[in-house]
Amino acid sequence: MMMTSPRPYLVRAIYEWIIDNGFTPYLKVNANLEHVEVPREFVNEDGSIILNVSPSAVRDLELGNEWLSFNARFSGRALNVLVPITAVLGIYTKENGRGFFFNTEEFQNETPPDIPTPPSPSPTTKKASFLKVVK
Repeated sequence: MMMTSPRPYLVRAIYEWIIDNGFTPYLKVNANLEHVEVPREFVNEDGSIILNVSPSAVRDLELGNEWLSFNARFSGRALNVLVPITAVLGIYTKENGRGFFFNTEEFQNETPPDIPTPPSPSPTTKKASFLKVVK
């Protein structure tokens, strides 16, 4: 019997742990995967984007089993962010870098053959910030 991916459960658990400890949760996302909807001007040279998903930075955060979505502002522009859970590379704290990163080889085959229709987030008025990884 095939089991579901542990990725969404781990993302939710680490997110709650970070929030419960009063830190800022950051998501590292592979922006090059199909169906990832993020502001392309903030994607790093390695194809990833770092997103601040703290309650003060985003609105309507949904951490589902197949998708994560939220509304945020980037450079003053309101955007809907939509990410298949398989594109999440890691979740960690802004303050000290503690969190969880996924081994890409271990999880490379977890993308379902038929990706379900993504949810439709509503517009936002809250501000989101991001961190650009500098090499």
